[in-house]
Amino acid sequence: MKDIHEVLRRKQAQHAQLARQIEMLQDAAEKLREVAPLLADSDDDSAVLAEVDDEGSNAMAANASSPSSPSTSKPGRSITPRWP
Repeated sequence: MKDIHEVLRRKQAQHAQLARQIEMLQDAAEKLREVAPLLADSDDDSAVLAEVDDEGSNAMAANASSPSSPSTSKPGRSITPRWP
């Protein structure tokens, strides 16, 4: 049987950790409540998203045409990334 005092200390530590996590989540929720109206009122979201998509696709196209691309530096190898 485990020492009751050790079990109690572990449970109190877990309780304190959960209390800190709950407090951080409540703080984050409060901040999100403050920001949510600002995000909902934005009229030009689609224009901003289109801009970001265009910039991202241009950067990807530039990277694909660069001579240092992994697919062009080693012919015969798959361009599929391998995970360890």
